[in-house]
Amino acid sequence: MSRKTVLITGCSSGIGQDAAHGLAARGWRVFATCRKDADCARLRDAGLESFRLDYADEDSLAAAVDETLARTGGTLDALFNNGAYAIPGLAQDLPRDALRAIFETNLFGQFDLINRLMPTFRAQGHGRVVNNSSVLGLIALRARGAYISSKFAMEGLTDVYRLENRMRDLHFILIEPGPVTSRIRENSVPHFERWIDWKNSPRRKFYEKQVIPRLYRTDGKTDRFELPASAVTAKLVHALESPRPRARYYVTTPTYMMGAARRILPTRALDRILRRG
Repeated sequence: MSRKTVLITGCSSGIGQDAAHGLAARGWRVFATCRKDADCARLRDAGLESFRLDYADEDSLAAAVDETLARTGGTLDALFNNGAYAIPGLAQDLPRDALRAIFETNLFGQFDLINRLMPTFRAQGHGRVVNNSSVLGLIALRARGAYISSKFAMEGLTDVYRLENRMRDLHFILIEPGPVTSRIRENSVPHFERWIDWKNSPRRKFYEKQVIPRLYRTDGKTDRFELPASAVTAKLVHALESPRPRARYYVTTPTYMMGAARRILPTRALDRILRRG
């Protein structure tokens, strides 16, 4: 019996790396992609099949799809869209090009990858697309507008794919983690420094009190309720292996809490809670 195959993006660290190793340990044939060649080499040294895929680079994305299908003989069982990044900063301080850039990676590239694989899923009669969203695809918080808008868009687009799909064995699934151990905060620093002119912002004091201390934190403290990346992998396993996968998987206590709060509370009451975050 041939091994199940999965293409995973954003495998250089955190959720993607844990998912790649976790699924490989369960017998999946994993194609673990990264933006940087050095990270791909490191994953190959660890025993994984790895090659480059950059959502913002259409040629890279097309080449990764071709490479995947060449290695499998033209089939693929699943896609885990995991790669993403954040730009901390108030919405009023975001340049238009910053929002355009984050959407290229966090939405447009993922949309493009799905559509390039759809002919394969249709031809073989099955497939699973799992998109890694966030609790921030459910609720909004201050100073995270670029990331949140991309995740809200991902939520909507995934729902549309699910509604438009008429194949019984083709599933479109969302995973919605809260605080999970990863490098997303550290990786967001260069994007913040590139795009946000916080020193000249009318909200400079907000940055000094709320954003800068958290962004450049070096005390090693974890967020309250933070879980390891393996918590996401556990939900991913169910999404890929269950005969009846769910449309959505919550991960971490804050996601359950915020999902319930959004359904129950009036907007003004929820806003009062979210302004504290």
